[in-house]
Amino acid sequence: MSVPSTNPRHWNVGLVGYGEVGRILAEDLRKQDVKVVAYDIKLRSDQTGAALRDHAAAHGVALTASHADLTAQSEFIVSAVTASQAVPVAQACAPAVKQGAWFLDFNSASPGAKQRAAKLIDGKGGRYVEGAVMTSIPPKRIKVPLLLGGAGAGELAPLLVELGFDARMASDKLGVASAVKMCRSVMIKGLEAMVIESFTTARAYGVEDAVLASLRETFPGIDWEKQGAYFFQRVIEHGRRRSEEVREVAATVREAGLTPWSAEGTAERQAFIADLADEGLFGAKGTETFARNADWRVEADRILAAVKPKPGS
Repeated sequence: MSVPSTNPRHWNVGLVGYGEVGRILAEDLRKQDVKVVAYDIKLRSDQTGAALRDHAAAHGVALTASHADLTAQSEFIVSAVTASQAVPVAQACAPAVKQGAWFLDFNSASPGAKQRAAKLIDGKGGRYVEGAVMTSIPPKRIKVPLLLGGAGAGELAPLLVELGFDARMASDKLGVASAVKMCRSVMIKGLEAMVIESFTTARAYGVEDAVLASLRETFPGIDWEKQGAYFFQRVIEHGRRRSEEVREVAATVREAGLTPWSAEGTAERQAFIADLADEGLFGAKGTETFARNADWRVEADRILAAVKPKPGS
């Protein structure tokens, strides 16, 4: 079984999910004149959909009306949605997948979820490969380190490198690449949540300078002011996606036989910030005020104002 063309630059690339990740990949692929089609459920929204349609038009990306329409046109499909949608997207794409077409699951889902998605795609003649993105896509963009897993990982890796990806095979066993990603996320997403909780609480007690001084002494290699601002910004902007990812992290920990106390707490903190962002606490998405403040104290004060007990409560 093989894809219709052995030259990846001749593929029609289908992007399921046209959020931050999808748009970055689209831009970098279109710069190489690779044909790109995309589908996102948010295209149905008048407000959000308009911005996505404008971006697609500006970069020569064709938009489709459904998962099936996209899948039927594509030799290579990238699923880049929220973690909870990894299996539903595979289910929606599977009936229309071309024989031998590649399906790269970019989502931060548990090994178990990846295995369920693989059965759906492979069962219809597609070629499922899991992808584990090992750091934030900005600023590395398409060059972000990417681990591949599954029976076709070794064959797909050099083809992706030819398209500009920094991809390498982790294992021919499905779930290994995802396990690396999930275990890393226990630390990275947990650190984000801990910094927000620690710094905001320190701000409430007026001891933030002392706390940061102590952290600098213990971890002199980290610029805690800069790192703190970055963590606040990323969680404010992407907390919903992160909370869903960490719920998959919790599932991964649970599949290993452990109780995911840390991961579950991280997911709740990320979701809490996402709820505040959805309520407009940090400004409207797409504006300069949203998740762009270089001083984490401004955001901490907003959080504290939102949770401050009301008089008489």
